[in-house]
Amino acid sequence: MTDGPRPPVPATVAVAAFEPHALGLARRWRRMRKNELARQIGVTAAAVSQYELGQARPSSAVLARLALALGMPVEFFAAGIPTPATAGHAHFRSLRATSQAERDQAEAFGEIAWRVVEVVGRHLRLPPLRLPHLDLPEPTRAEDVRAAAAAAREAFDLGAAPVPHVVRLLEAYGVIVLALPDVSERVDAFSHWYGQRPFVFLNPAKNDKARSRMDAAHELGHLLLHHDAEPGSQILEREATAFASEFLAPSQVLAEELPARLDFDRLHELKRRWGISLKALVYRGHDLGVYREHTYRRGMGLLAQWGYPEPGDLGPREQPSLLGRAVELLERQKVSAESLAARAGLPPALARTVFDAATEHVPELLFNN
Repeated sequence: MTDGPRPPVPATVAVAAFEPHALGLARRWRRMRKNELARQIGVTAAAVSQYELGQARPSSAVLARLALALGMPVEFFAAGIPTPATAGHAHFRSLRATSQAERDQAEAFGEIAWRVVEVVGRHLRLPPLRLPHLDLPEPTRAEDVRAAAAAAREAFDLGAAPVPHVVRLLEAYGVIVLALPDVSERVDAFSHWYGQRPFVFLNPAKNDKARSRMDAAHELGHLLLHHDAEPGSQILEREATAFASEFLAPSQVLAEELPARLDFDRLHELKRRWGISLKALVYRGHDLGVYREHTYRRGMGLLAQWGYPEPGDLGPREQPSLLGRAVELLERQKVSAESLAARAGLPPALARTVFDAATEHVPELLFNN
């Protein structure tokens, strides 16, 4: 099987097939305001708004200037890829720490990644989506969230054992997991549905295995519990965190394994066993009634003195690999990364950013000559 790049789309053809949504997508990805873009291409900000709303089409000359200003090929604006149907808004962590422009850019990256997934899916059969459907009663109690986490563990056939690899689990059940690019370094983990698939994005700057596992499980909580909920609520964030804690280490098992006293040698063993942080273990011990208030405060005080990263490094963060492996398989079948980029209407460098975000990066051993 061979698949070379498609020939460039003539500007006149691109104008006829112009997709207004693609313009807004490219602008959000480049984090460019309408008036700034308008100045660069020699039109008014009102004209840019009309293009994005589908009330007017740019001329071939203006479209060429748009492509140049936004760093996209003309084909991006007429790629023939439908806009994904998305339900609601993305669930972002640390909303207060990021601007709307940063969140818009991160969501735009998600849709760009969705374009790549759509193109890859035309060549390969990706794992089907098999997430369990869970509902929380209203009002939701703490025990309801714990029961949902237990139901999820049962659906994933985990038993009472630790989750070996949270990211691999999500990928096996049809979730697309990617690392956020460097431009989104202030954006924490988030999840969103693009089309018929959920996507989870993790911040690679948090190069800590325990934190990456907690982040992935937290976003799984949003996907399973908060189907139609409006994001941004601290209640939803607390529910997702409680779900993640119970999903990673069931209370009934953990309560029996936690040391009755603040024994950090034993806590280090449990950190390695369950893949969760010492801080999470001390917090859970307090929440489960194993540690009284003064013991909990002493434990948290010691962890604060030791600083971050905390002692007992578990190794590199969990990383996605599904989409990266798919691209490697296609390249072995003579379907080049460049042709995938062209079919998604993306510049090769941007497509490579998506591929890198979906590829496990293995540490390399350096030899001194």
